[in-house]
Amino acid sequence: MLDSLKIKQFKISDVRESGKSSVRHLVELLPEHAEGVSVGSISKRVKRLKIQRGRNIWVESEGCDVCNTILSHGSFLVSGRSIKDYKLVYSFIAPNFDAYMGVVSALREKGFKFRVLKVGRFRLKGEVLTERQERVLWLALKMGFFEYPKRINMAELSQKIGISPSNLSEIIRRGIRRLLEHYFKTS
Repeated sequence: MLDSLKIKQFKISDVRESGKSSVRHLVELLPEHAEGVSVGSISKRVKRLKIQRGRNIWVESEGCDVCNTILSHGSFLVSGRSIKDYKLVYSFIAPNFDAYMGVVSALREKGFKFRVLKVGRFRLKGEVLTERQERVLWLALKMGFFEYPKRINMAELSQKIGISPSNLSEIIRRGIRRLLEHYFKTS
């Protein structure tokens, strides 16, 4: 979408589903690129555009095939950035290995040429938190729940994890309490 403006350097900070056929991308541009951006200048596929703080723009559109593929497999995008000549590096978290393999297979089927640079696994520390608290807090942290402004809210996070918002809230509350008790523990 940014090709028409000759913008080759950008960073995708966040991708969120926004309805059945809509995806919102938070794109960071260099300040000199942000000035000429308008809905009509990007693409006819853009449904809505909101410019924030001079260089951040929210672009709501049908989404790109890569982002739609990641989201359709229950995964979420941590970041995406251009490196050069329209080559992109995506970082995403999948809920399990099957979801990761689903993303990879779907991208291959769509004809994308890509290379997996790194695959990591969640490693349980198991010192203070229960396994569930640790996984939920780790996902909340990675997805931007604790950032200001939040990149994901309680309802969105609970939907991604597959539990109710009230259950998620309780897991987070108890996990933070355990962490604080451990931190402030006196001998």
